[in-house]
This record gives sequence, structure tokens and C-alpha cells, in this order.
Amino acid sequence: MARQPYWKGYLKLSLVTCPVLMAPAVSEQGAVRLKMVNAATGNPVENRYLDSVTGKPVPAAQQVKGYERAENDYVLLEDEDFAAVALESTRTIEISDFIAADAVEWVWYETPHYLLPGDKVGLEAFSVIREAMRSSDVAGVSRLVLQRRERAVLLEPRGKGLVLWTLRYGDEVRPEEGYFAGLPEQAEPSRDIVRAVSARQTRWSEEWLEDPVREALLDVIAGKKKTRRRAAKQQQPEGNVVDMVEALRRSLRTDL
Repeated sequence: MARQPYWKGYLKLSLVTCPVLMAPAVSEQGAVRLKMVNAATGNPVENRYLDSVTGKPVPAAQQVKGYERAENDYVLLEDEDFAAVALESTRTIEISDFIAADAVEWVWYETPHYLLPGDKVGLEAFSVIREAMRSSDVAGVSRLVLQRRERAVLLEPRGKGLVLWTLRYGDEVRPEEGYFAGLPEQAEPSRDIVRAVSARQTRWSEEWLEDPVREALLDVIAGKKKTRRRAAKQQQPEGNVVDMVEALRRSLRTDL
């Protein structure tokens, strides 16, 4: 457990409850992060909120969320408004139902998190829940509040722990019929195509997940660093070097 947990709470199934920790299963740590820079000065560019009418900067204390009910007419929402609709599932993942492990289609999956026991006392209860799900080949369904929004979540056994997937809301997924409606349902592939598919069958490899653009961009950045270092050395004034040589000659003459 090397990383700081993203969330702390409890996992509950019937009368069994245990403390759990949740950590992100994906990371952007390896991404090449770029900032906007003023090419003329080399200084980073600031991102600031401006009032769209007055054009003046808006202090952080005056920045609130708003719901646009009509053009340029907003209902302002304060922290108290969000607190008023907070739900009990903020700190408890209570598994309400179990479904077949493959019942949820991929398009509903959003973000994976690793779920693990919060302490040694709850380790046995956590393991019992995990193995019960594994032996029955099922996934658990629950709801959880993350970042002030209640999400449907799916829990599935993975190794010695559990993976918790947040699921997309129903209105976030576009129905496939709108895109595939005009396509033929069946087509007879030629033997050549079938042979080509068979010849290219192989085992899954994580090498396919490598990002060649990232590696090439890092090479470009490294090359620019070397160019700047060489340019900096070339721009150093030679007067100091000449003066030092001349001073050494004078010193030798004096010594003689």
C-alpha cells in the first residue's frame, strides 16, 4: 500500500462490515505534462477566471457553481446546497445486490479503483466477502457518493483484493442503434479473410499499450535541452578566459 488512499470507508454485506481503503487503479503519472508559455518571454501563462461581461478577474471567494435556467440567468449553488443533498452512502459501500460477473456491458464501465482492507481487524471479513463473490462468479452492485455525486458502482474480485468500477449514468451512454442501424446484420467472409484472421491470432501483450508518441516527444524534449545547454556554453563571454590567460602570462613574467 505505497500510495495514499483516495477514499476511506466501510464495506458492508448483510451483517458483515469491515473498514476499507480505495485507491485509483489508473494513473496519469507517466503523461508528458505541458504548460502554456509566452514564446516571447519564456514565462508561463496564467489561467484566470474573468467575468464575461465586465472582463474583470473574479476572486476565488466569489466563484460559485451555477445552473443556467435561461440565457444569462443562473441559479447559484453554495456549499450548503450540496451538503443538503448529501447521501448516507458517502462512507459506506453496502452491497445491495449481486449479478452475473459478465452482466454489465463494457460501455457502462467508467473508472476502476482498487479496494483493500482498511486494517488487520477487518481482513477476515473482507476476505470472506471477496471469496464468496469469487466462488459464485458474481459481481456486487452498490451506490457510493464520490465528489458530491452518487454513483452506481460494481465490485468484482481481483487477486487478493476487489476492484470497484464507477459506472456511467444512464443518460451518458448513446444507444448503438443510432450508429449501426443501416449496417447489414450478416455478411459472408471470404476464405482469404478467414485465413488472414487465423494467421494473425496471438496472445495478448502489454506491449500494445505503449505510447510511441510520448516516447518520441520525450526524445524531442531531451534534444532541445542539449541544444540549449550547448547554446548557453557558446554564449558565455570569452573575455574572462582571455583575461585569465593574460594574467597567467604576466604572473610568469613577474616570477621570472
